[in-house]
Amino acid sequence: MSSVSNGHQDVDIDLAQLFRAVWKRKGRILAATALVGCLAFVGASMMSPKYSSEARILIEPREPNFTTQTNVQAPAEPLSDELNIVSQVQLLQSVDLIKQVARDLKLYELEEFDPDTNPSAVSDLLVMLGLKKNPLDMAPEERVLKAFQEKLQVYQVEKSRVIGIQFTSKDPKLAAEVPNAMANVYRLLQSGAKLDSNSEAARWLEPEIANLREKVREAENKVAEYRGNADLMQVSETTNFSSQQLSDISAELARVRGERADAEAKAENVRNAIKAGKSTDTLVAITGNEAIQRLKASESEIRGKIADLSTTLLDGHPQMKALRSQLVGIREQITSESTKIAAGLENDANVARSRETQLIQQLNTVKADSARAGTDEVGLKALEREATAQRQLLETYLARYREATTRLDKGASPADARVISSAVEPHEASFPKVIPITVVAALATFVLSAVIVMLSELFSGRALRPVGPVLRAEGEPANELAVETANERSAAAVPAPRAVAAAPAHTIPASLLSVEPDEDLAEAMEETLELREQPRAEPEDQDEFSVESVAKYLIGSQARIAFAISPSGDDGSTATVMLARELDERGRKVVVIDMTGSACPTWLMAARKDLPGITDLLCGAAPFSETIHPDRLSGADVIPQGNSDVRQAMRGADRLSMIADALADAYDLVLVECGPANAESVARLSRNGAHEIILSAPKPDEHELVEIMAAFEKVGYSDLVLMSGGGNRQRKTAKRSAA
Repeated sequence: MSSVSNGHQDVDIDLAQLFRAVWKRKGRILAATALVGCLAFVGASMMSPKYSSEARILIEPREPNFTTQTNVQAPAEPLSDELNIVSQVQLLQSVDLIKQVARDLKLYELEEFDPDTNPSAVSDLLVMLGLKKNPLDMAPEERVLKAFQEKLQVYQVEKSRVIGIQFTSKDPKLAAEVPNAMANVYRLLQSGAKLDSNSEAARWLEPEIANLREKVREAENKVAEYRGNADLMQVSETTNFSSQQLSDISAELARVRGERADAEAKAENVRNAIKAGKSTDTLVAITGNEAIQRLKASESEIRGKIADLSTTLLDGHPQMKALRSQLVGIREQITSESTKIAAGLENDANVARSRETQLIQQLNTVKADSARAGTDEVGLKALEREATAQRQLLETYLARYREATTRLDKGASPADARVISSAVEPHEASFPKVIPITVVAALATFVLSAVIVMLSELFSGRALRPVGPVLRAEGEPANELAVETANERSAAAVPAPRAVAAAPAHTIPASLLSVEPDEDLAEAMEETLELREQPRAEPEDQDEFSVESVAKYLIGSQARIAFAISPSGDDGSTATVMLARELDERGRKVVVIDMTGSACPTWLMAARKDLPGITDLLCGAAPFSETIHPDRLSGADVIPQGNSDVRQAMRGADRLSMIADALADAYDLVLVECGPANAESVARLSRNGAHEIILSAPKPDEHELVEIMAAFEKVGYSDLVLMSGGGNRQRKTAKRSAA
């Protein structure tokens, strides 16, 4: 809940009061709502109706249904991207397209598109006064174009390649005709752009093709002339005459060398067999000879006869001798024939050797010719590459030219868009929507009226309620509702003294601080109010131990840190709070550190008792900036007791002097209220520094004061400032020595 500050009192917004105020004025609110609703209904009903219609176009690449060459595949065009779709949207909004549609539909003749031809009296008056430019100064075409653009809306359908064309007009028929006409003109423009592109391509390709044909012819003639001059006869696509001749001679040479080696081997084998007297029956060169075969047949026949006659005739028989003589003659013939065969083989080897020599000579000659031809082929290949490149370029241009010429017809180049939804004549007006306008106007009036009532309640203060007890500063007017609420909550806001003293979380150990509150906190707060409300006495009637006198003394001594001791408990702590407020009124910047067990300064100064304070700071549970809070009734600041465990915080009490030194750099005076603490505890907290020690005792007992001063003198503090008077006592500063 938001809180609002009223003087020094925190307040909250009372929602119940706000709703009561709205309910109290419900008649006026409902009357205003009904009146505005009726006016909105009448006004919307009197407006001229407007009709809207929409056509949608799908952007996609489209090709003709035929191709010039079945074996040539046209490159696939990429799908339109986001930027292309946005570009097409801008094209549909182009001035040239709108002018074409306006001419086709004769929109120049309609008053709706040129209302400035019959201006109203108000418009003429504004023109005469110079507050408006004369619309008739513009050309009629520009006026129609401006009116057309105001009624047109072209957009891309989200996450698609679809473009919507929406047009608004007073005539429902015209509202449907304009989007359809724009779609047709757009498709014609795209198709015409393709026709222009193909026509320009054909016109450019014609002279290029003629030039390339001449270049190809010249390149091919250069190739033929170079081949004839260099004697580079082409046998096949990859082989010329020199290369083929070199290959044939190499093959023939290999064959002749094989025949020579075979003949030499056979002749050597036959001669070796004849010299050794071995049988030549196993030699292929011998057995394959026809003469040898006939002699072998005769030898076999004679051997057969000898075998037949040897059974009846003896070896000396003349017939047996004749047969053996024939057998010897045949063997001699076989040997002679074998010798001839060997000689023939040697002769064949010699012939092959001679042939080999000739072939080697021819091969060397052909090699020389082939090397020369290879050098000549380098230039020939360069010319052939040039001719091939020119020929390929010519073929490419011819294919493109044929493709471009076949697409010169209007039906051959379709637009890259098609209408997927044509605009239809609307039967209901798109504006004004009488019922929605009436409902919205009435609802807005109702909400605005309720808000105005609530704001008036807030600014008047009737919808604000105070938080906590109400303490009024001197001369501050009291809010009746805040006072009444504070009185109702006073019993719950101010705890009883016994409950405060018994709370374990707010009790300092007896070894350090002895807590013996002897007055009710509510009575202390009432005393505070009485002290604040009583008029101040004149300076000549001042009490030497009053709060005002001590404040004056502290200002004169320019003390930076002061420790306040309250032997009597909360009444002394209350006087310390009054001292801080007195110093604030005298223009000093003061902060109070609550080191008491009963948290009396926290109750008197802080807005809530659960705010973070010195115990949280000593325990490290809160940062420095969150522990400093403003006083409710003055400009002084307070560091409350805090919410952390007191015993744990007192283990780090040595850090209090460091905290006080740091605060002394920002404040004129750091006032540490220690409650009914003993001298040893105060010396420990102050580390025996050169600080002022204030003995806050509203009802001083001389015997008790002497004992307290003696105790402080033992720990090093010989001078104490006694503050025994309240806010209604006289202002004088007194300094009493313990001696």
